[in-house]
Amino acid sequence: MHRVVVLARREYLTRTRSKGFWIGILLIPLAFLGIIGVVNLMEGRSASVHRLVLVDGTGKLAPLLKANLDRESDGGGGGTVFRLTTEAPAADPEAQRAELDRKALDGEIDAWLWADRDRLARNELDYHAESVSNFSTQRTLRRALTAVVTRLRLEDAGYDYDTIEKLSHPISLSTVKITEAGGRQEEGEGALVLSYVLFMFLYIVIVFFGQQVMTGVLEEKTSRVVELIVSKVTPFEFMMGKLAGIGLVGLTQLAVWIGVLAVLSVPSIQAVIMPQGFRLPPIPPEVLVHYLILFVLGFFLFASYYAAIGSAFNSTEEAQQLAIVAVFFLVSPMMLFGMIVNDPNSTMATTVSLIPVFTPLIMALRIAVKMPPLWQILLSYLLTGGFVVLMVWICSRIYRIGILMYGKKPTFRELVRWARVA
Repeated sequence: MHRVVVLARREYLTRTRSKGFWIGILLIPLAFLGIIGVVNLMEGRSASVHRLVLVDGTGKLAPLLKANLDRESDGGGGGTVFRLTTEAPAADPEAQRAELDRKALDGEIDAWLWADRDRLARNELDYHAESVSNFSTQRTLRRALTAVVTRLRLEDAGYDYDTIEKLSHPISLSTVKITEAGGRQEEGEGALVLSYVLFMFLYIVIVFFGQQVMTGVLEEKTSRVVELIVSKVTPFEFMMGKLAGIGLVGLTQLAVWIGVLAVLSVPSIQAVIMPQGFRLPPIPPEVLVHYLILFVLGFFLFASYYAAIGSAFNSTEEAQQLAIVAVFFLVSPMMLFGMIVNDPNSTMATTVSLIPVFTPLIMALRIAVKMPPLWQILLSYLLTGGFVVLMVWICSRIYRIGILMYGKKPTFRELVRWARVA
């Protein structure tokens, strides 16, 4: 154990003493804050102006649409501000269309819309623009047109639109998260963002530092430094020291990132940094504890595999062919993100979170969204811990032979034989 501690300390200090390490640790949080700041600045100082010409063949659509779009526009706060002008249908519709197309191509207008009773009866209007990729602007326009046309149809049928609108006004939900300490108001959007950020932090750290284990083993093997080291310690002690040292480096980076996130969740700081109306919920201490435990389990699970692969091959290109297997198990939980966030206690979420190779990320996501029953958490720790022991045992046997093997690339059958006879 003393040798393992010495090796782990060497790995940790070697990687954390450089300025580049600390710059890299702070780079992602600073980039995150920078993106938020730029978005806030752009939302507060810029707005997209959309110059739209409406050819109104109904004689009723234009004033109502203009009033609706004026309400939709936020006065330059980051949404689309519509500048609507109206034309009546000309005697020669084709010439009028050609002229409007020319104005759009010359940049005099951004788009034009042709509306008449026949098209409204088919629920279809012609929208012409040089660029039609402005989905957000089209969505706002479509929503305004739907509201206006609905009003006209109700009034033509003899109904009082204002009364109907008042009676059918949509209901808003004020979300309150229930906890042992009582209920607190919490925006679903903020909780979703927090869950996603914590999920991605864990994913990035496990992948990055797992890969560092593999590249570190390959470098020491190709430089023959490992031959000197294993003359003083056993291959198992060497592998465990490397895993523990790099794992502590990853734990340090994860702790710094979560610390920054915890600071950002303070209400007084969010009021200055975060967009108006958006708030991150506070991170409960028990969530942090579980995250650190899941990181340790996930790191040793995948890093031991990376260490075995790094020891068995002679170059990064050769090792990547088998390293992609670990990446598959780390990327797969991302495909289930939406389903688990929507229902973290579903049968699917519970089952997948108890499969050891998926537990570190899936259980972490479930804990961030809604704390699972204690028995499920303990069972997942027990199963994953047992699987980690099995992986370390198998990989250490491959490592014992592979670390001193040079020459040809081993086959999968040879790797299995190493694990059996080492």
